[in-house]
Amino acid sequence: MTTALPAPPLAPTAVTALAGQHAHTTEEIGRLHPDVVGALPAAGFARHFVPRRWGGRAGGFTELVNAVAAVGEACTSTAWCSALLAGHARLAAHLPEQAQAELWAHSPDTAIAAAVVPPAGQLTRTPGGWRLTGRWSWASGVEHADWILLATEEERPTRPPACRILLLPRRDVRVHHTWDSVGLRGTGSHSVTVANAFVPEHRSCLRDTLLTGVPDADAAPCHRVPYPLVAALLFCAPGLGAARGALDAWTALSHERGGPADTAAQQTFARCSGDIDAAALLLEAAAQRADRAALTPPAAFEPGTAARNQRDAAHAADLLTGAVERLFRTAGVRALARTSPLQRAWRDLHAVAAHATLQPGRAAAAYAQAAFSQVDA
Repeated sequence: MTTALPAPPLAPTAVTALAGQHAHTTEEIGRLHPDVVGALPAAGFARHFVPRRWGGRAGGFTELVNAVAAVGEACTSTAWCSALLAGHARLAAHLPEQAQAELWAHSPDTAIAAAVVPPAGQLTRTPGGWRLTGRWSWASGVEHADWILLATEEERPTRPPACRILLLPRRDVRVHHTWDSVGLRGTGSHSVTVANAFVPEHRSCLRDTLLTGVPDADAAPCHRVPYPLVAALLFCAPGLGAARGALDAWTALSHERGGPADTAAQQTFARCSGDIDAAALLLEAAAQRADRAALTPPAAFEPGTAARNQRDAAHAADLLTGAVERLFRTAGVRALARTSPLQRAWRDLHAVAAHATLQPGRAAAAYAQAAFSQVDA
């Protein structure tokens, strides 16, 4: 176990310039450019939620959202992978101590991919652990990962099935190049298969643990926060960066045409910049609620906080998508070029907003149920 001093703060500038420089190539090759991958450890995303005893930061959500958004202004795919590097390490902190040691004893910058929703595959009990076989989709960043978390249903003879999360080394999975999307093209969110891989007992935990947070009273605050409280927030943060980058690109195109001199252009700029700022405030408030919740005993979590955060993240995604839609529609023919950062942000933001955690209907249902249950009580 490392006894290193606390890790330095997140440094998004270490990767942002490279991400912008290689954004077009990242799209073309369908994964992060090697130079960007090489710069990620210095940026600190992988170690942001790693427990301090392994040299990580066990950091906060507000800082992470701001850093991810900063990267997203240059390349949304890089921001997406950066957010998931942090988020997956937070999930892995729910694993037993022995598994954490395998991940982080030598470095807190281990890159972890995941495919935990929905569960898939077949799990068979065997002495000392399990045998796992199956296929999972949308494992973002798997090609530059060292390990991967996979979820599957565990059949239990005397109890209902349980969803179990298992940790496997990257060498135990086969990557299938299935990711060929309109947006977030550089995330490499491919499918993976596993063929009868052995997973030791200590490399697993029940997914229910993610819903309640790490039960250990000595766990860092960020590890005691339930997954539903922060999932939508982390998925939306890259979209905030994409929208800010789109506004910059629109402004640059506008200046090439002599500036937003006509009333319609001025109204577009004012409304879109205002909507983007409003979305940023929603995400900031949600992140601050998550940071406050991290300092609260789990039993004292404010009812409905998770649903409120999901509502605000989904609404932020809606505001951001609408703003970039309006910017793209009014930018002129030059925005249609394949090398235009505005059309890339337009595609990326629609891909971000398509994520299940950011769907307005699902978020509205969860919030209404939580709000009305409090009224009924």
